[in-house]
Amino acid sequence: MHIEPLQMTPVSMKAKSHIGENEPAPAVKSFGEYLTDSLADVNRLQNESEKMNQALAAGQIEDVSQVIVAAEKAGIAMQVTLQVRNKIVEAYQEVMRMQV
Repeated sequence: MHIEPLQMTPVSMKAKSHIGENEPAPAVKSFGEYLTDSLADVNRLQNESEKMNQALAAGQIEDVSQVIVAAEKAGIAMQVTLQVRNKIVEAYQEVMRMQV
């Protein structure tokens, strides 16, 4: 009985994988794109909060808790944005202090 030796050639996948290993990798966003998207989200939350405050003042909203939750979301998003800005400025200042 003759046994064929194993061929050491690369194996290519032709079937569709159920775990996504042959799908193309998603596009990677740059830091600037993440920052721009985050600022747009914070702006959207601020605008929503302002609209809800105006609707509450006009008597269009009966549930005050919705307005409070929207205001808190906008406030927290703004605080996080300011903390990220502070860390970026701090890192920039640290780099500028380095001696070349």
